[in-house]
Amino acid sequence: MSEPKMLHVFRTTEGMVVCRDGEWMRLPELLWDEWFQADSPIDWLNARLAHARPSGPLDVSVLAPVVSQEVWAAGVTYYRSRSARMEESDAAADCYDRVYAAERPELFFKATPHRVVGTGGSVRIRRDATWNVPEPELAVCVSRSGRIFGYTIGNDMSSRDLEGQNPLYLPQAKVYDQCCALGPGILVDGEPLPPATVIELTIVRDGAVAFSGSTQLSQMKRTPEELVGYLFRDNSFPAGCLLLTGTGVVPDADFTLAPADEIDITIEPIGTLKNRVIQAP
Repeated sequence: MSEPKMLHVFRTTEGMVVCRDGEWMRLPELLWDEWFQADSPIDWLNARLAHARPSGPLDVSVLAPVVSQEVWAAGVTYYRSRSARMEESDAAADCYDRVYAAERPELFFKATPHRVVGTGGSVRIRRDATWNVPEPELAVCVSRSGRIFGYTIGNDMSSRDLEGQNPLYLPQAKVYDQCCALGPGILVDGEPLPPATVIELTIVRDGAVAFSGSTQLSQMKRTPEELVGYLFRDNSFPAGCLLLTGTGVVPDADFTLAPADEIDITIEPIGTLKNRVIQAP
């Protein structure tokens, strides 16, 4: 039995570019939303690849893998995240402890498309926050009908001091311009990724590693399918959506991002999401 072909899809300035086991193809039409809206996005893509024109390796700018899709996020899905959130606030510590053990997960709105940057773009830290961190996460790509058909890498930028002051400040700690990075592309796969899949985070400052850490999907308390199931309860996504599934890598409490920091998040076989940190004057 032959191994299944590995498909990576990139949204670029010249349309959809696909890499299938090292063979590059181009779909020049702007079909991103139509792809997410298909009953079976994988079948939709395979049908169009039969008529795609060959292409060389990526020689155009790669964009964030969203057009009209909302981006949502799950919280406290790893034990490390539970511990970190409890460290942020004594008053709210019990909330995070209870949601980790609860049947219903924490889900929150993260970003509209214009607040999302792709690989090579700049992520922002807030001017009114003093404790800012990246949160490296596996992001699942979900069709209009609620079917997971692919995976990408997400960075859920967070202002931990704001959320620590009061849990009701979570939208301000999480949602602002350039608060989310996604990319570099989408690994198309209708099956769950292996539990041994590793998420790696490296932060470089002035040419030296300021922080590095990793976790595995096996450390997640909830499955992506479970999270998507709750997200779609009494909720519709006409253009599909992306869901960040939570973080298991959290820098120590004495670490905060600084302008010009470089953030690399790697999940094989998806790739590496690379971003630089900025802060408005």
